[in-house]
Amino acid sequence: RNALIVGMAMGFAVIPTIFSIAEDAVFNVPKHLTQGSLALGATPWQTVIGVVLLTASPGIFSAVMIGFGRAVGETMIVLMASGNSPIVNFNIFEGMRTLAANIAVELPETAVGSTHFRVLFLSALVLLAFTFVLNTAAEVVRQRLRKRYASL
Repeated sequence: RNALIVGMAMGFAVIPTIFSIAEDAVFNVPKHLTQGSLALGATPWQTVIGVVLLTASPGIFSAVMIGFGRAVGETMIVLMASGNSPIVNFNIFEGMRTLAANIAVELPETAVGSTHFRVLFLSALVLLAFTFVLNTAAEVVRQRLRKRYASL
């Protein structure tokens, strides 16, 4: 019941999503690009690194960001595996609680209109703002990658 266990559980929850989306991005690279690279004398590894990964990089980046978003928003894994300790320290062998888990645990028990209630809503607003900024930055990066490698 510590942060290390949560990390492993989140890995099992997030990695299949990332892998599936990244695999789709890699296999959707047009065949004429890979065949053209091989026809020009590039080795298969040079083709993979220089053509396939560059062309699929917007999709791979999107996969990582979707996985990261799921990891940030996941509440139940953190609640069940972390020990649900509200004290924050940076030791991975002690319990923890994320912002989303904190809202889920404490909001039903607080009095409506109290300071605690307002602080929980403020923390939800902070979580929303963080998610919005992160998703906006990820979309800007993805669009730049798409524009840069669209000419291949």
